[in-house]
Amino acid sequence: MSNLNIVGVGGYAVSNNPAETIKTFALGSCVAVIMLHPPTRSVGMVHVALPDSAVARGNIGDRPGYFADTGIPALLKEMAKVGANSPGNKGMVVKLAGGAKVLDPNNVFNVGKRNILAIKKILWSLGMGAVAEDLGENFSRTVSISVATGQITISSPGKKDWQI
Repeated sequence: MSNLNIVGVGGYAVSNNPAETIKTFALGSCVAVIMLHPPTRSVGMVHVALPDSAVARGNIGDRPGYFADTGIPALLKEMAKVGANSPGNKGMVVKLAGGAKVLDPNNVFNVGKRNILAIKKILWSLGMGAVAEDLGENFSRTVSISVATGQITISSPGKKDWQI
């Protein structure tokens, strides 16, 4: 039986304990940035809600994961604490899920698309890029990652589970 580590909106989690599973629920326009570091068998996930912390006027408090520009650095910092700190982020495998267009039928806000673009830009600036992604569309996703296997499973109501 695995220990479940739930990541809420704006939260993040890192583990190298093979008995754990990291999971986040109901990604609509939010994006899960998932990092795997095979050399240390460490995994991490951040649940990004918005692209830019500037809207918070410097007050991110205990939720740096809420924004792409603060969440990705926070996740990398936590990954380093479990030994996943290769120079230039070498060996880090990045996968993305979410960024759907939900509750915005007229594309007024495009939060999902803006999140995806901000995340990719930040990853690129860090010399990283996603090797797999399940992004966009118009449905919510729940994402879990097994620390033991690194397998990422995505589920959505009315659909069969799938992996990236």
